[in-house]
Amino acid sequence: MKALFDKYLALPNDSRPKTLFVAVALCLACSILVSAAAVALRPKQEANKVLDKRKNILQIGGLMQEGKSINELFEAVEARVVDLDTGEYVDDVDPAVYDARKAAKDPAQSRALEPASDIASIKRREQYATVYLVRDASGEAIERFILPVRGYGLWSTLHGFMALEGDGQTVSGFGFYEHAETPGLGGEVDNPNWKALWPGKQVYATDGSVRLEVMKGAVDPNGQGAEYQVDGLAGASLTSRGVSNLVQYWLGDSGFAKYLDKERTQGG
Repeated sequence: MKALFDKYLALPNDSRPKTLFVAVALCLACSILVSAAAVALRPKQEANKVLDKRKNILQIGGLMQEGKSINELFEAVEARVVDLDTGEYVDDVDPAVYDARKAAKDPAQSRALEPASDIASIKRREQYATVYLVRDASGEAIERFILPVRGYGLWSTLHGFMALEGDGQTVSGFGFYEHAETPGLGGEVDNPNWKALWPGKQVYATDGSVRLEVMKGAVDPNGQGAEYQVDGLAGASLTSRGVSNLVQYWLGDSGFAKYLDKERTQGG
């Protein structure tokens, strides 16, 4: 190898073989450096992804506190895996390693949705989902459910969480941690003023159907059914409809309705 280097380095600087040799050697060296950096930083990247997910769960669940670290606060959160078809907990699947997004792409762990039932436009739905619970001081009663939701807006799939009070009916928080909607239009799903409209809203009608929805325009606070309605996003009707659809899907029978009903009636 040294002889090869010496051979090419001995050539005149303006020779084509030497120029090509230096370019190839430089590219090879840079590739090795980038690959080594990627491998070395992967554990830190994975740790940051976990930390960011926990931060979003805490924020949407209204659990952030000044002076405490994210990991410290997350100790109050109990992660459980739920079978969406039965509403039962699945104790032999570790929520710390279960990845619902990967499962949704795996035919063995998910099922394709018929267009008529795929109102959230997710195409496939995983069999299991991870829910996050906050219990009272006794450790018995659930004070808050934090549920993963996703669905297509105008340009992208929005990934987020909805937090419900312990009654499984009253919204306590809602937000997205990943989307590619238009800034200033559909991207207003991140606007704190819009997110503040959700807490206190009700999910289910007396017959058990999902009534919570994003309206077109502003909600009349004195109008009939206002407790089930949230203002639409100005100039972003398709994103608003997408948010409404994903809420209806994930809180409905194909999502968490069976699970929440079991928690309400049987206490899990």
